Amino acid sequence: MRITATAVSLTVDDVRASSDFLVRHLGFREDMAADGFASLSREDAGANVVFLRTGMPTLPPEQRHPVSGGVILAFVVEDLEGELARLENEDVEITMPLTSEEWGERAFQIKDPNGVVLQLVDWNAPSAEPPALRA
Repeated sequence: MRITATAVSLTVDDVRASSDFLVRHLGFREDMAADGFASLSREDAGANVVFLRTGMPTLPPEQRHPVSGGVILAFVVEDLEGELARLENEDVEITMPLTSEEWGERAFQIKDPNGVVLQLVDWNAPSAEPPALRA
């Protein structure tokens, strides 16, 4: 197998609201969109974010209605404090304040209009990079 791209697909009630939020506040661009569907990307994100409207008949029945409960969409950033200040200035509600964990992670969280949890993270562990992203 050769993986050529990665995407995270989330079912939400209002695709347009989630898409607009990522464009406006996190610098994504909408690459494709149709009724009940949007695919967003950033050159530096490493994965696309796809929003699908709940109830889409193209999904298997068991996947049509769950929303993104329990999912945290995390993005490692270079200037965590700067991003926090920028989002506060844009009147984005910070739903989890900046925290530091003993394993080196620092993070804060926001939510999009559909309740999708978005976490911005940096690492101050001795290796200075998250274990899952080491080359």
